[in-house]
Amino acid sequence: MILRQRLVIEGIPAASIDAEEIEAYLLGLSTVCDMVTLTRPVTHRSDRFGWAGWIHWETSGAHFYAWEQPQLFFSVDIYTCKAFDPAAALEH
Repeated sequence: MILRQRLVIEGIPAASIDAEEIEAYLLGLSTVCDMVTLTRPVTHRSDRFGWAGWIHWETSGAHFYAWEQPQLFFSVDIYTCKAFDPAAALEH
C-alpha cells in the first residue's frame, strides 16, 4: 500500500516573495512535516509571473509558486507518501 497525502496552501502576501524566502520556507516546511530532504530547494524566476521553487523529499516533495503579475499571490503544493500534520504545515 502506498500512502498519499496532499495539501495546497494559497494566499495573498503583503509583498513580493523572492528566492531566498522560498528556500527558507521550503526548508522549514521540511522540518515541520518531518520530511527527509534529498536536495536543497531549487528556484527559478519567470519574467512574466514571478518565482517558483521545489524541494525533493525522500517521500515526495513540495512546490512553491509566487506570482507577482497579474497580482501578488502564492500557492504551495505539498505532495507526500508519508503522513504529515496539515495544521502544522498551514501554521508554518
